[in-house]
Amino acid sequence: MAEQQKKEDRASDESRRSLLNKIWAALGLVVLAELVWLVVSFLRPRKPGTEQGDYGTVIVAGSAEGFARNTVTAFPRGQFYLACLEDGGFLAISRKCTHLGCTVPWVEEDNRFACPCHGSTFDITGSVVQSPAPRALDLFPVTIENNVVRVNTGKRIKRSEFQASQVAYARGA
Repeated sequence: MAEQQKKEDRASDESRRSLLNKIWAALGLVVLAELVWLVVSFLRPRKPGTEQGDYGTVIVAGSAEGFARNTVTAFPRGQFYLACLEDGGFLAISRKCTHLGCTVPWVEEDNRFACPCHGSTFDITGSVVQSPAPRALDLFPVTIENNVVRVNTGKRIKRSEFQASQVAYARGA
């Protein structure tokens, strides 16, 4: 009888061990599948994340007369601000801070761009007023044809400071 009990104990130990081995094998397969998925995801080319008319294309901002002077209008689709300067000129200013890339909001009360991450501030032309930003905000090319303002968000212009030649004007303005 004791021998019968020992055989049953061994059989139950083997079945337990077999079950645990199957569980470990299944977990190993799950881990292997996750690793393969990660490697394939890393090596696969990135899909374009923007749709037609968004960042990376030419965006029609509107009529040049539709913008009040000395104002800033946000264009979230193109990730830029369109600044209409006091003299009627236009600048398309990037929303990314040149310090660490945080989104820089326009603070209308202060008439400045203020980075919430590290306190950099920029004037309406995108020039640095207060550091730690190392240079002025980037620009996008602005063209004005038939009094319609267009911004090419596919060509970012890196600059160190504001220059009058960067401003686009409507003909006759």
